[in-house]
Amino acid sequence: MGKGDKKTRRGKIVRGTYGVLRPRKKRKAAVKTETASTTKKKK
Repeated sequence: MGKGDKKTRRGKIVRGTYGVLRPRKKRKAAVKTETASTTKKKK
């Protein structure tokens, strides 16, 4: 169990692969920006 082991977290890091023991980081949801068409200006 070490750097050469495909099934351990350390082995995944060394090989540069992902799996159950080393899941990919989830991206944060993009923040929606308001456009001119969605925001109405009061007169």
